Amino acid sequence: MESWKRNPAVFWVLSVPAGAWLVVFFLVPLGLVWATSFGERVGIVDIDITWTLANYARAIDPLYLSIFWKSIWISTLTTIICLAIAFPMAFGIAFAKDRWKPLLLMLVILPFWINLLIRTYALIAVFRTRGFINFGLEWIWDQANWVLTLIGLGHLQWLGERFEPVVLLYNNFAVVAGLVYVFMPFMVLPLYATIERLDRSYLEASLDLGAGQIRTFFSVVAALTKADIASGIILVFIPCLGSFLIPDLLGGTNAQMIGNVIERQFKSANDWPFGAALSFILMYITFGALALRSILGGRARGRDV
Repeated sequence: MESWKRNPAVFWVLSVPAGAWLVVFFLVPLGLVWATSFGERVGIVDIDITWTLANYARAIDPLYLSIFWKSIWISTLTTIICLAIAFPMAFGIAFAKDRWKPLLLMLVILPFWINLLIRTYALIAVFRTRGFINFGLEWIWDQANWVLTLIGLGHLQWLGERFEPVVLLYNNFAVVAGLVYVFMPFMVLPLYATIERLDRSYLEASLDLGAGQIRTFFSVVAALTKADIASGIILVFIPCLGSFLIPDLLGGTNAQMIGNVIERQFKSANDWPFGAALSFILMYITFGALALRSILGGRARGRDV
């Protein structure tokens, strides 16, 4: 294939539509929101762009900084859990028999076939006080009491006379569980793709030279897939950081993230300048994470050379 430099017309014909789409539907709206972040609300719906920094100064109030910090640690915890679960899952799928791989991958992708709102409401049915988990725990409680009574040991009196439902909804646990459930495929798929392409002779050589399974996993598999691990971390962390639907439905008022604050500024509070400022602070944090990943990746490549 000839270089595009020899046929610049072909390059421009193919790139201009995509570039125009990017400019019109991404860069221009993003620029408008950025300009709005320097504005002031005038009246009920009017906004006057005065290039004030008051919105950014308001955003660093300790109240909002605490919500930013909470969003970061919830997103970090979610990413760590996804990585801990997804890596062995992707490893198992990659090393499964060929006839099982399509089915296992379909099970990973299957949640994408259902609307996010429906999946989130399904989690409410699982986590609520009279939900499936508490029903299961209550059944185990009743069976344990029956067995203890049968053998003459009485009831589970040291745990209370009756089963008390576990509070699983409208707290940080529900938010993290919901985020892990929703974003797990974004971690599994890139890891599976790179593990599937992995030269397995490296694994055999490591085992033949005396390394155990665990050391081979961390020293060979993890080392050769660190670039895709970083990609999976980014694909999970960034959407989690700006998520608002899952914290709103599963966390309620007790587990709000910065995405919920931004959503309220644009809707119920009708304070678009402040919401825009919060949005761009969130974007700056995201860009900072990407820059840190690029710096660390560059240093790692330099050491490898």
